[in-house]
Amino acid sequence: SCGGKLVLRIEDLDPDRCRREYADQLKRDLEWLGLTWDEEQTPQSLRSEAYRGMFSRLEEKNLVYPCYCSRVELHAASAPHASDGTLLYAGTCRELTPAEIEEKRKKRAPATRVRVPDEIISFTDGVFGAYSENLAEECGDFIIRRSDGVFAYQLAVTVDDGLSGVTEVVRGSDLISSTPRQIWLYRLFGFEPPHFVHIPLLCDVDGRRLSKRDEDLDLGLLRKRFTPEQVIGALAFAAHLTDRAEPASVRELVQDFDWSRIPRHELCLPPMFR
Repeated sequence: SCGGKLVLRIEDLDPDRCRREYADQLKRDLEWLGLTWDEEQTPQSLRSEAYRGMFSRLEEKNLVYPCYCSRVELHAASAPHASDGTLLYAGTCRELTPAEIEEKRKKRAPATRVRVPDEIISFTDGVFGAYSENLAEECGDFIIRRSDGVFAYQLAVTVDDGLSGVTEVVRGSDLISSTPRQIWLYRLFGFEPPHFVHIPLLCDVDGRRLSKRDEDLDLGLLRKRFTPEQVIGALAFAAHLTDRAEPASVRELVQDFDWSRIPRHELCLPPMFR
């Protein structure tokens, strides 16, 4: 609606969960809905060299350190939880001596955390408005590389956005708490942070978020029962983009699109999908 380009990025960092056939199915589903893209980025699984370069910058600034805490130890620590339920790291490995690091390294491979400042990071979201977070108090030192060597989501998406010149990020509201730490990383790397728009999630009638884990209705089943225009029209009505749940194409909706029409509360699953 603003004359920009839509970029498709396959975020397949986790080799145990991400398979090529899943990405291919995702593309076919998007094309069926009419959500085509202008350009496609190299999958994250093939961009380790770019992430490694930015990781080295953090090392040069002495902002990273190894963390040997197991998942059990993290949950056993008396650390507070963020508002979204994320476990805040207690800083157990932050000040380990070289001798302690050497001893722990014999027992397990470490993850890598980045030292966050006691600083409030603020931004204005396109739907939810002003949002602020103190990184030290509400986020804590977060992981940027896992113990198996895979670079973490927070680092990867920041590098991808910055190097490819992304100017607007649109994603679910469940990721809004990640944004302050990403904005901090953008600035560390010398990137201009993009504009963020977090959209409300689609929920069942009882307010439960839809998920694969609960085997909620997926697009494969919807394709057998409805046309693309019926699906798009129902979702547009749920998102308050239209006044009636009538079939519509993406191209039609783009002409009158306005972010101010999107509500802040979670969206209810359209009756036709229940």
